[in-house]
Amino acid sequence: MKVALKQRLGDLLVEERVISNGQLQLALERQREQGGKLGKALVALGFISESQLLSFLAHQLGIPVLDISRLQITASTVNLLPEVHARRYRALVVEADDHSVTVAMSDPADLSAQDTLETLLSPRRLELAAATDSQLMDAFDNLYRETGRIASLAGELEQEYGDTQEFSLSSVLGDTADSDAAVVRLLQSIFDDAVQVRASDIHIEPDEKLLRIRYRVDGQLMEHTLDEFRISNALVLRIKLMAELDISEKRLPQDGRFQIQARGHDFDVRVSTMPTQYGETVVMRLLDHAAGLLELEQTGMPAALIARLRAQIRRPHGMILITGPTGSGKTTSLYGVLNELNQPHNKIITVEDPVEYRLERISQVQVNSKIELDFARILRTALRQDPDIIMVGEMRDQETVEIGLRGALTGHLVLSTLHTNDAISSTLRLIDMGAAPYLVASALRAIVAQRLVRRICQHCEEPHPLSAAEKAWLRHVGGEALADGAYRRGTGCQRCNQSGYRGRIGVYELLEFDDDLVEALLTEDPRHFAKTVKARPRFRPLALAALDYALEGITTLAEAMRLAEDLGDNDQALSQQAEEH
Repeated sequence: MKVALKQRLGDLLVEERVISNGQLQLALERQREQGGKLGKALVALGFISESQLLSFLAHQLGIPVLDISRLQITASTVNLLPEVHARRYRALVVEADDHSVTVAMSDPADLSAQDTLETLLSPRRLELAAATDSQLMDAFDNLYRETGRIASLAGELEQEYGDTQEFSLSSVLGDTADSDAAVVRLLQSIFDDAVQVRASDIHIEPDEKLLRIRYRVDGQLMEHTLDEFRISNALVLRIKLMAELDISEKRLPQDGRFQIQARGHDFDVRVSTMPTQYGETVVMRLLDHAAGLLELEQTGMPAALIARLRAQIRRPHGMILITGPTGSGKTTSLYGVLNELNQPHNKIITVEDPVEYRLERISQVQVNSKIELDFARILRTALRQDPDIIMVGEMRDQETVEIGLRGALTGHLVLSTLHTNDAISSTLRLIDMGAAPYLVASALRAIVAQRLVRRICQHCEEPHPLSAAEKAWLRHVGGEALADGAYRRGTGCQRCNQSGYRGRIGVYELLEFDDDLVEALLTEDPRHFAKTVKARPRFRPLALAALDYALEGITTLAEAMRLAEDLGDNDQALSQQAEEH
């Protein structure tokens, strides 16, 4: 069903006193100069908002205005209209049955677009609705996935190999002369799809009767399965070629990297392969060049904590550790600190495995175990290169730890990371690795421990009524003040893939060493040291920092509770710390 305005849009807006005749003339002049729709010119000039214009049009045409982000739209419904036409006409199929389709448009008065849509969606009857252009663009990005194309290309690739897993090497080379090879197009689609859903990692996992492709989005895995499990060898071989790995070695794990472009962005891809029962699995981490290095303020670190950390990194010597498990954002924070220290008067040397970001003015050294160029050997050499600051990618063994600590005691600022749960355990971990307690106490200046929690999606957030169990937990942790707090949650929408979360933010604790902590550490009593740390007036543990975010409506109470559980913080310990702070 086509709908049309009885008068021209500009005349209608003036007649209804939404805009003045003078504003209409200015908008018409802008339209003549720049082209495009009159409505767009009116919005650009600030005479009317996008939502006001849309509501006016919908009222005049007798059609509803839809909030696209709140709708549950299936992939099969969306794909009734190809993506190229959806983007061209700013139109999205939101509902369909055997007889009709409902299409949301940002310009439902465009008769030419209506004619084309009727033809494309025939024989179903066209029903129109209105939606904002911004919501439609977000919906296009979220709903037009590459999953259908991935399945199609997987089928095409399997047909090339038939019922066997044997294939010729030339069929997967896919160089510039043969960029249309099915395996190349399949991998490109996988990368495009991963970038579209904002994935940080891609997992390719062969199983007995299927192939799993999983994306890690905001710390959680999303799974897509393919029946064509025989193609896994071809995919792995192609990835190995791109990462310059040994294609003949299938029994041992390998690591490499390559660069790729997906959806207009250049990415560094870190590759890790591992042999399993049904073939080699591959995990690829995506590092976006365009994202660049974050300033400390952009990491989500609280301003007061940043000020304290800056005071520590400006000291001429000592060791500063950034700790947390894999995937907790340590590298982002570490490079944020390096970025701030990267000044002409500072000589900085880094020891990394691998070098994740290339930095100007900094001497970055890549570890290469094949030629015995390990952390300890590079670190010993770096200390003879007259550095002011040394960054060690990770404290992995006793030798590296001791060299780093001694470097911190001989006039160098040493930055590094450690895989531990929190700041307290990091100190004890160094001692467990064989470092002398006096050496640790003398060299350590500060430890930043961190985690990532998911942010509530701003487009579907709402108040979260607490359950009896949640209230009981909060009373144990912080009394009635926490139990009476106003918490929020996401209900799930198109922008967050119905998860209720979009993006992540860092949760931090900062432990600064003073005389009391040094003395406590030298007693070699872990419980006494932990008790002394928790009594420090400025030390706020990770679990309570996450609760602060929940109270502010940044994350959910469920995320804060999950973090507390992961850290093993019991209710009594948290309650004690909450009272002290």
